Amino acid sequence: MSAEAEKCVSAAVDAPPLPASLGARSVDEETRRRLADAFPVYASVGLSPFGPSGVLLPSDAGPFLERYYSTPVEPGDLWIVTLPKCGTTWTQEMVWLIQNDCDYEGAQCLLCPDRYHFLEIPALMAPHVRDEIRQGKNPVSKRLMFSPIEERPKPWFVKTHLPLHYCPPALLERGKVIYVARNPKDVCVSYFNHLLMFKERRPDMNMDEFAQMFMDGEVSLLPFFPHVLEAWKERNNPNMLFLFFEDMKRDLRGAIQRVADFLEKPLTEKQLDGLESHLHFSSMKKNPWVNKNMTYAYSALTAEELAAENAASKLEFMRKGETGDWRNHFSQKTSDEMDAWIERELAGTDLKFVTELKKN
Repeated sequence: MSAEAEKCVSAAVDAPPLPASLGARSVDEETRRRLADAFPVYASVGLSPFGPSGVLLPSDAGPFLERYYSTPVEPGDLWIVTLPKCGTTWTQEMVWLIQNDCDYEGAQCLLCPDRYHFLEIPALMAPHVRDEIRQGKNPVSKRLMFSPIEERPKPWFVKTHLPLHYCPPALLERGKVIYVARNPKDVCVSYFNHLLMFKERRPDMNMDEFAQMFMDGEVSLLPFFPHVLEAWKERNNPNMLFLFFEDMKRDLRGAIQRVADFLEKPLTEKQLDGLESHLHFSSMKKNPWVNKNMTYAYSALTAEELAAENAASKLEFMRKGETGDWRNHFSQKTSDEMDAWIERELAGTDLKFVTELKKN
């Protein structure tokens, strides 16, 4: 067990234990080899499915999950819950500004770790990556990785990609949750690029291969549909706001108003105008606190070292933010297979996804 995992066990001694049903499940040798080949950064620790939905995490994640499950929640705490690449950063910026009375000056610092606590970031990292950050010279990534949530001022702003059943049981009773979903075809493409930027997947993996693993739930933090459908069932809970990325793209001003209403924070027309401009994707992409500097928060490298490395790369944390970009990346076969998968997974539900938007 890693040093961080041991600390998590110690910190969670007086908390309700993680139910046995949420523990790790075994994987067969063929699956283990396939995952190690696709995601070599995790080869030393391995990836395992956890809990009833089989959420894929590093195999040493159990003690971390126990601590996250026991996180105290108080009225006023705000949690952004999403799968990766569903508009998390966009929503974080929106929520923080609305809740803080459009304090644009105060927003000139990193979303994580300055304004939000990224709940499970240590659990998502391979042990050797955590060691590199601990021994590195980047103070920001050390705070992100190792500063406990209890050191933060209240109310807490929390970001997590974990499914609701790994969040504190009292979350929807005491706190407020904003859940954001995005159509899986665009999530797949964006995640494919994201994992390359963070050096988590094999560089020569092609989109068809990745899409198959995506549908099979063999990518970190997946499977997709159990995560989304669990939240969808809670959409009428008064402490839950369920948003779609595509609705934010189609009517940003309306989405801002919905969030403000949910948070009971009235906005003037002038404030709405300012937020709509600030949160436009082109503005977000230029904002160093939510785009350019985000990779720095997750790296063991210093700012200078990372800048030199990024100069040779065209990859960005915020890429296109488009709906329908999957058409530029999927083969017809992969698109058809994903359509059939979506239809199967949504059978018997009233959840629907928009996979394309008309361009203005």
